[in-house]
Amino acid sequence: MEVLTDTKTFYTHLVCSKHGDVYDKNKLQTFSKGKKPLIAKYYLEEHPPSEIIDSTENSMWRYRKVLPVENDENIVTLGEGMTPLISLAILAKEYGVALSLKDESYNPTGSFKARGLAMAISKAKELGVKACVIPTAGNAGGAMSAYCAKAGLDAYVYMPKKTPKTFAKECEFFGAKVTYVNGNIGDCAAQIKKDNLPNCFDISTLKEPFRIEGKKTMGYEIAEQMNWETPDVVIYPTGGGTGLIGIWKAFQEMQQMGWVGKKMPRMVVVQTTACYPIVKAFQEGATQASTFPNPAVTRANGLRVPSAFGDEILLDILYKSNGNALTVSEEEILEGTKEMAQKEGVLLAPEGAAVWMAFKKLLKDQWIAPDEKVVLLNTGTIYKYMENY
Repeated sequence: MEVLTDTKTFYTHLVCSKHGDVYDKNKLQTFSKGKKPLIAKYYLEEHPPSEIIDSTENSMWRYRKVLPVENDENIVTLGEGMTPLISLAILAKEYGVALSLKDESYNPTGSFKARGLAMAISKAKELGVKACVIPTAGNAGGAMSAYCAKAGLDAYVYMPKKTPKTFAKECEFFGAKVTYVNGNIGDCAAQIKKDNLPNCFDISTLKEPFRIEGKKTMGYEIAEQMNWETPDVVIYPTGGGTGLIGIWKAFQEMQQMGWVGKKMPRMVVVQTTACYPIVKAFQEGATQASTFPNPAVTRANGLRVPSAFGDEILLDILYKSNGNALTVSEEEILEGTKEMAQKEGVLLAPEGAAVWMAFKKLLKDQWIAPDEKVVLLNTGTIYKYMENY
């Protein structure tokens, strides 16, 4: 079948991640009604990247044809994406492994959340949404507030009271209304449901289908930056898990289009000893994760997610990729922050430091071999977290 390369996007429909039911991509009211996440699908046939990628665009929108916004006028962008894949040459030599760091701190609003929220707000605008609400551990709230401001939408942010104040100030500067909640991000989601804001679209992780589409561009970029080779291992800090799911989805789509070979990376989930529902489920061989009881306070605010809506998808990816899941402690996060800063001149967010320490554990356990290529994800900037130290 001929590929329609003149179209703006190959986006075709939505499917339920669990049952495969097909949903109308243009009916907003269906997006957050399902009990399981909805996944965007595309018309993908084998053709080279040169037919799809807009090489003149130095942002995630270079992959426009495999993204779901259908009219260019609805794209809300601050230049997100195309973050560097940094070679960690000093540490690679010390530990004997080819190490690269995908550094998402270069994004607008300072984290990978800019990708997902740029996409979600663009689609919200396209579908006529006037106001959005989000529960957040920090970075997602700031990103949504920024893109809502750019799009002219009202923004409502619910965050735990113990979130570093920088995150709240950021949202307020963008004009969002911030509500503080006792507890964790799950309690914030419960409060949103209780408040039932009228005509306000809930843009929670995986409760709508488009944040994952922005996050998947990390996978496209990693492959392009590695000259269309896949790494052997991708290590990712996991709260809600949209980023890991998105990267895996990107590699699947590229495989379908013939951009990468059959080898897929082993995916690794990293959580903290303060809150580790996915790690616990993986260690038990489960296909679902139970809500983690009484999560402790952690430097890595983004990892304090006691219940991930996409738990089944995350665990399925770990099993299919022959992946792994492990925890790190608060002391290890501090140690990892200092080591990376003092040896490579890179300041990692606490979530990124957790990834670095997880890598060292996997190498020590010989789960990672010396000849393998490993990509670490730093999901944001440390500067918003300084009061946690």
